Amino acid sequence: MDSLKDGDSRSSNLRDSMSKKQKGGVSGVEETLDRVSELPDALLVQILSLLPTKDAVASCVLSKRWCYLWYSIYNFLFINSDYRTENFIYFVDHVLTHCTCSNIKKFQLNFDYMTRWNFELETIRWIGFAVERKVEDVILCSDDEEFTYKLPLSMGTCSSLITLNLSHWVFDKRLAIAWNSLKSLKLDLISLDDADIVNLLSGCPAMETLELFFFRGFRRLEITSSNLKRLTLAGHWRPDFENDTSLEITAPYLQHLEISGNLYNLMCRLVNVSSLVNAKLTFNITCIKSIQSGEYDNDVEEVTCGDYHQAFRTLVQDYLHKLSYATELSIGTCFREVLCASQFEGVPWVLIPDLKCKYLTLELHIGNFNLHGLAGLLRASPNVETLNIDIAITDFGSPCRFESRYLGKVDNANIVRRISSFQFPNLKIVKIGISVEVCLKYNFACQFKKLFELSKFLLKIATVLEKFIITSERRRCRRCSMNCESLLLSQLAEKLLGCARYSANPVFIFQK
Repeated sequence: MDSLKDGDSRSSNLRDSMSKKQKGGVSGVEETLDRVSELPDALLVQILSLLPTKDAVASCVLSKRWCYLWYSIYNFLFINSDYRTENFIYFVDHVLTHCTCSNIKKFQLNFDYMTRWNFELETIRWIGFAVERKVEDVILCSDDEEFTYKLPLSMGTCSSLITLNLSHWVFDKRLAIAWNSLKSLKLDLISLDDADIVNLLSGCPAMETLELFFFRGFRRLEITSSNLKRLTLAGHWRPDFENDTSLEITAPYLQHLEISGNLYNLMCRLVNVSSLVNAKLTFNITCIKSIQSGEYDNDVEEVTCGDYHQAFRTLVQDYLHKLSYATELSIGTCFREVLCASQFEGVPWVLIPDLKCKYLTLELHIGNFNLHGLAGLLRASPNVETLNIDIAITDFGSPCRFESRYLGKVDNANIVRRISSFQFPNLKIVKIGISVEVCLKYNFACQFKKLFELSKFLLKIATVLEKFIITSERRRCRRCSMNCESLLLSQLAEKLLGCARYSANPVFIFQK
């Protein structure tokens, strides 16, 4: 069979290798194969189910014992790029025809962008088979922009479904969803309207985790189920600049919220998130000047740009109040720069509420390393016990003229002057880490100075500090042929050892 040529070739190579190693007795390979073959069928089927499906099927040529074992596997992974199109269709049909398991654990289809073949009819048949066999976990991925696959109607009644992961698939408007056992739903490159969202949420009463990556279309996300505890929104996909301008989130039982990636001009408004424990806000917005480039003259652009940023500042102020009771917060650069602008324009400290968080993570971008807004966050976080500073590469573009006007006037390094009398009465652990793929030997001098000043400042205001941890990845830089990241952070650790500190005996730890 053409569909099994790859498997036959591998098995032939294995046998040739075995024969060459034979020297008057049973080779080591044959001994290993014999020992594996002594295992019970159930265990062998479990092992085969962990392999890519094409490899599991290829095992049939090892011996008579293995000839039919793959019929009972319960995990299936089909990748069209492994075969020519006709062979791929034949292979999937061949495998499913011989499948004897009554309960499929995992079923995955991957279509790459080079397909140039519409598998719509085949997917209806294949997915329908998985539904009949009570599939639990389904992953459907397509990188092909020429074809958009719809979830078959048979999928809507799959009561056995526990996790569903869709990438570049769409929901048929006729699909009636009744996924009563679904716990986790991940949608990537997806366009949904408000009706789709209502249909999804109402049809998944047991769902605990909802992840939307590169989403668009809907304006309201109302989660009333007490089971759904975790929500991730990561990146706005091909935004409609006339309609996709705001998203209201109502989720009174939600405990974990992540909003990240580039949201362009989308304003995510938190209406009710009163049960939040953990929030990660590392998203970025794109100035309306960049979104609608060329449509305004300079005067009109300045007014429109200013109004846009003012609306976002108001939104951030609302975030702080809505998230003030969360115990764990992660804050990105965009969020901090808004606080910086508010302070620069004279917003009173009292309008920034005291945060209850005990674990605070600050993301600093290597290309635009600044401490804008950091004073406000530290002052509003007297309960923090663990402070993480993560330095990474995230390029969302340069600030517009309106942003640069106030950021350029702020001394972002001298946070001591802004909160000189403040102390961290509960801060016990400070952790600094860098995760970048650029050379730091020649391009981090200014950033290193700011990082040192910040670290030195933290030593002075942390009254009960126990550990100051600096972590580095083991990575040889392609440019300087050294582990420049590790060398730089070790220099930081050495300098901090000689700095004054409030706490009596903090432990300095340098980890690789």
